[in-house]
Amino acid sequence: MTADIVPDTEHRGLIARLPQPARDLAQLARFDRPIGWWLLFWPCVVGVWLSGAGWQWGTICWFLLGSIAMRGAGCVYNDITDSELDQKVARTASRPIASGRVSKQTAWIWLSVLCLVGLIVLLQLSLLAQVIALASLLLVAAYPFMKRITWWPQAWLGLTFNWGVLVGWAAFGDAGWAAPIAVYLGCVLWTVGYDTIYALQDREDDALVGIRSSALRMGGKVKQGVAICYGGAVLLWALGFWLLRADWVSWLTLMPVGWHLAWQVLTLDEKDPDNPLHRFRSNRMAGMLLAVACFVVGNAGV
Repeated sequence: MTADIVPDTEHRGLIARLPQPARDLAQLARFDRPIGWWLLFWPCVVGVWLSGAGWQWGTICWFLLGSIAMRGAGCVYNDITDSELDQKVARTASRPIASGRVSKQTAWIWLSVLCLVGLIVLLQLSLLAQVIALASLLLVAAYPFMKRITWWPQAWLGLTFNWGVLVGWAAFGDAGWAAPIAVYLGCVLWTVGYDTIYALQDREDDALVGIRSSALRMGGKVKQGVAICYGGAVLLWALGFWLLRADWVSWLTLMPVGWHLAWQVLTLDEKDPDNPLHRFRSNRMAGMLLAVACFVVGNAGV
């Protein structure tokens, strides 16, 4: 099985120079695929910057470390629970557990180490932020099973991956919760959109092994479905900004991220195997643009 067939596994950069056992653990935590922790990190920044607390670089750095560690922990847990399914999907069959290179016992130990790092980060936050962060563990634990019981596991992923908006807000926000909740729900729709694009890579295999996804549910109308999700996301972000600062000028800050999401939809080509992956990865830029918009709106006049 080649890297062309299995784009989920990459051997490049520092990861490629590691000895095989360490490389397997790094790949198990997806350290070779940073897009995942970027998508977990930016919602945390969104929450902090929306709160109007300024840059808060120290907390931002802790959130970055926590995003890398907990995204890695989530991937390890997901691979432990999905190892049998991963063996049946071309893109995931060479993952360390599915291929047999890493035992489940070793994976559980590695998961514990990553969670310990996450605990260290958690202790740097306020008590309210800690409580809210711990509440996300229920979402994380249930996520791997969603693809077995619903056509919309991407929605559950959205609830999970964007929890950082609420944690970041809890760390510094002292106003009501209406604005961050609206922004959080917008991020959920954003995730449904970009993970549907990602799921396009697996539609044939997913259909064969019985895995459900929004990409399969949307059928031949994926572009329209993603467009609706992205459009809804922008509207909810705009609502959140209005609830925070009733000034239509604040909506202008959403133009860059709105244009970026529109570009993804307009240029999405389901027949080109590289196109969906590139559009999916570009969401690290979308996350940054949203975070910048939140900083401007949250800190205007401070």
